[in-house]
Amino acid sequence: QVQLVESGGGLVPAGGSLRLSCAAYGRTFSNNAMGWFRQAPGKEREFVAAISGSGGSTLYADSVKGRGTISRDNAKNTVYLQVSSLNPDDTAVYYCAARRGPYAYTQSGQYDYWGQGTQVTVSP
Repeated sequence: QVQLVESGGGLVPAGGSLRLSCAAYGRTFSNNAMGWFRQAPGKEREFVAAISGSGGSTLYADSVKGRGTISRDNAKNTVYLQVSSLNPDDTAVYYCAARRGPYAYTQSGQYDYWGQGTQVTVSP
């Protein structure tokens, strides 16, 4: 059974940074694209960042471009999302997702596996 487990969320002051982790269990995702999405209260889930299976290609939403970095450690079957200069608009539940294929996409419908999410709250 495939499981994606996010960690690293919490309460962060505005201007601070965080690093989210997503560990995959049940199968190896070293050749699979992975992504991060987020959902704020009352809003739809939105794309944040994605990385290809090889790690050679990354995609970012405009909202985090320049202050977000997605990376992966295939030896640990883990993907990371680091975001700096946080602001209250970054407050959301952050979800990790994985695809069966190697190419990164921004559309949530392209992802086959999802984690339960981790809450990130940025205080003003």
